[in-house]
Amino acid sequence: MKLSGKNIIITGGASGIGRALAVRFWAEGAASITVGDLQVDKLAEVAREVDGLAVPCDVSKESDIQNLVAQAEAAHGPTDVFCSNAGLVRYGWEEAPDEIWDTNWRVHVMAHVYAARAVVPGMLERANGYLVNTASAAGLLSQIDSASYAVTKHAAVAFAETLAIRYGDKGIHVSVLCPQSVRTPMTAGRGEAVSSVDGMLEPAALADCVVQTMDKEEFLILPHPQVRDYLQRKSNDYDRWLGGMRRLRDRFLG
Repeated sequence: MKLSGKNIIITGGASGIGRALAVRFWAEGAASITVGDLQVDKLAEVAREVDGLAVPCDVSKESDIQNLVAQAEAAHGPTDVFCSNAGLVRYGWEEAPDEIWDTNWRVHVMAHVYAARAVVPGMLERANGYLVNTASAAGLLSQIDSASYAVTKHAAVAFAETLAIRYGDKGIHVSVLCPQSVRTPMTAGRGEAVSSVDGMLEPAALADCVVQTMDKEEFLILPHPQVRDYLQRKSNDYDRWLGGMRRLRDRFLG
């Protein structure tokens, strides 16, 4: 899909990946960009930067996403692209409180469900649209320091797959964004374990990859291309891959 002339909504748009997407999509000639986030002041700054619309939004609440879409479409018309991008860091293992698991689930999974409920019916009527759901390389591989993050990111990838299966021949394109470490407020101060062996990517470089992949309408958006190789190794020999992940855990977490 070419982004020129498209009406685009981005959640998690106040900083990091969301801001980089907004800036790059605007450079591509998007007709309008609406950004949603809980960081109201930063959100307004991004909206001014791209001559867009800022709508405060808590993606864990379906009513907030419905309001985001309603305001965007009232101002600009039907949604062509919805980037369900918001995320958070609330790490935990199986013993973590239910609140940690529920927060991860609502932001990393249900936010994508709410977005699809809000925009897919209109996209189906027009037989045209694009859903870009931000997950993580952890959703394809795993996470050495958090079960709650890995599990919900796996679920995010699975939900994107179901969308692509259900709507891919009905004019709706679906991509899932699965980066490794990106220099954003979420990764600030997390040290070597975050950048791992493959380095820290700048948000602008990630946005370049998103635009290029959307242009080809491919499902997997992999700003770190080596993730594809890791995924193949995982599927080829699961036990060997698990052993490698344990060694990675020992190397960075002790």
